[in-house]
Amino acid sequence: MTPEQLSLAVSACLQDAVAQGDLALADGAALPEVRIERPKNREHGDWATNVAMQLAKKVGRAPRDVAAVVQDRLQGTPGVAAVDVAGPGFLNITLDAAAAAGIARTVVEQGEAFGRADSLAGTSINLEFVSANPTGPVHLGGTRWAAVGDSLARVLEAQGAEVVREYYFNDAGAQIDRFARSLLARAQGLPAPEDGYGGEYITEIAERIVAENPGVLDSGDPQEGFRAAGVELMFAEIKSSLHEFGVDFDVYFHEQSLFSNGAVEGLLEQLKSSGALYFADGAWWLRSSAYGDDKDRVVVKSDGQAAYIAGDIAYFKNKRDRGADLCIYMLGADHHGYVARLKAAAAALGDAPERVEVLIGQMVNLVKDGVPVRMSKRAGTVVTMEDLVEAVGVDAARYSLTRFSVDSNIDVDLDLLTRRSNENPVFYVQYAHARTCAVGRNAEAAGVSRTGADGEAVFDAALLDHPTEGELLAALGQYPSVLAQAAEFREPHRVARHLEVLAGTYHRWYDVCRVAPQGDDGVTDLHRTRLWLNDAARQVLANGLGLLGVSAPERM
Repeated sequence: MTPEQLSLAVSACLQDAVAQGDLALADGAALPEVRIERPKNREHGDWATNVAMQLAKKVGRAPRDVAAVVQDRLQGTPGVAAVDVAGPGFLNITLDAAAAAGIARTVVEQGEAFGRADSLAGTSINLEFVSANPTGPVHLGGTRWAAVGDSLARVLEAQGAEVVREYYFNDAGAQIDRFARSLLARAQGLPAPEDGYGGEYITEIAERIVAENPGVLDSGDPQEGFRAAGVELMFAEIKSSLHEFGVDFDVYFHEQSLFSNGAVEGLLEQLKSSGALYFADGAWWLRSSAYGDDKDRVVVKSDGQAAYIAGDIAYFKNKRDRGADLCIYMLGADHHGYVARLKAAAAALGDAPERVEVLIGQMVNLVKDGVPVRMSKRAGTVVTMEDLVEAVGVDAARYSLTRFSVDSNIDVDLDLLTRRSNENPVFYVQYAHARTCAVGRNAEAAGVSRTGADGEAVFDAALLDHPTEGELLAALGQYPSVLAQAAEFREPHRVARHLEVLAGTYHRWYDVCRVAPQGDDGVTDLHRTRLWLNDAARQVLANGLGLLGVSAPERM
């Protein structure tokens, strides 16, 4: 019995109690979603739920009374050995051996589908991440968003959502002008402008532009020539770096298109006449303070020019017009003010602010020999994606950036990530997967398979009675709920952390339980059943690593 099946069983008990009149819901109240969790103390049972405490007020009964009603019904459920009411109203549930161990066979039979669900089926999510300006290589902050954003997209898709990965291509504004002036200055042999960009990559791009466009320096507007060619070359390099990092986008949206096609201008006139904006001090304002901003924001300046936020409003409308039910923006640590502004933009368009979600990522520091790494060999002023990948590889880079909550600053220890030891989390998890594969190969060589001589599956759940097998089965059973929570809270790091728990339980099981017989011992049903458990661990480790965009090696 999986936690999801147990959750459905508890829900059925609640529905039956309401139908039979043993529990009476208040007008307008609904039964809560049943969450099944692993108790911290295994002596309290295999699984626990606090649904009785959630339901108590809705039915006007004490939590323990509600728990007792569920207990009476749940005790008769096949696979449930015991149900106890504990504390203020917790339900502690113990499964019989066969039901508890059956998860191993379920995992193997479901394969890559294990853990996936349809809770977000029918939902179209526009997920915008990275969106680094095409003025230089992707820095560490953007690299973190590349790893987290792509993993989040995979997690959301695993819950049934249709996800559009989008990169907002900022090809307008002052930063692009500074980039162009920097390229031109370098090509002319002049020092970079005071507010310009440095680094070897500026020299490389300037030299390529001159080589590919010999007359660019003598043209009527050389700065425009360097701007157009430089942005194209830099963005091609960014896309290539992201692809090598395992990240590709469905849409590359050009900021400039919002202005060139008249979308911004037309929308502003519409908003003025609709009352969504108000006029004061010669300018048009957005009521962003109503959504948590520290002040209202100017949308149309007193000189009639659109402010930057006007493009944000038009961009949100464009996403909605393309069918997005939910727009998730992944922004850097210096963009906290955008949360309220983007929600206010949705409201100005007559849309629900809940259609907008903003995730703010914190800083990343690179550490080597205990000392922060401050500068890139190529970029000059920042550490880039290429620097990190060159130092530790794609797998370690992606895993290390995804295993922390985006709310936290992180230090990426280069020495740790190149170490082949259990201290290195990505090695620890990948090695667990490689070990499951080695066990499978050894089992095959010893004549152990998951089937008998007649080709029928041999799985005797009652044989998996070693304490480490109970721990491993529990970790396997928790994976679907971990994945569901990772999607619900937009936190793919939950998957990484659970894989580390699973790897630990697998390594401990491996140390004491054998799949292949020793010496001249014959193959028994215990060996065959343990092979199911081994292969189940391999499947879940591979599934989880795949959601993080990290490989699952068969040998290490």
